[in-house]
Amino acid sequence: QGVPAVPQPEGRGVVRGVKLAPWWKRGSVIVGGLEYRVFRDRLAGVGFALEGAGPPTARAVGRRALWSGVTILWNESTYQLVARSPWRRGLALWREGEKVGLVVPERVFRRGARAELPADLPPVVRLFVIWLAEMLWKRAYQKAF
Repeated sequence: QGVPAVPQPEGRGVVRGVKLAPWWKRGSVIVGGLEYRVFRDRLAGVGFALEGAGPPTARAVGRRALWSGVTILWNESTYQLVARSPWRRGLALWREGEKVGLVVPERVFRRGARAELPADLPPVVRLFVIWLAEMLWKRAYQKAF
């Protein structure tokens, strides 16, 4: 469900995938047999947090129009996940004014995404970015109808 399993770097197991809840405010990502919870983060206002056994691993803060993009905070770095164009469904990941990644849907009317994300992001944060992309697309689809 979500993205297919893919090997992790350095043979550390398998990235299992992304789970979206039927409603868009929560879900989880699974990495190497561990499930990390994604949930609505009331402290961040309009945002989400990624959490494992300890404190949140990463946070995403929504923009005024949530479906237009999010700011992701991880390990003292700030990323922006925004639409790459008004005419395409893909999202670009930016860090310090430089495009460092891309998430695009695999098919027009089905779930699934292809992502090119920075290698310095750990697999759990990369899956969080994909979860956020799926959530943004789902939110935009709901707003359209």
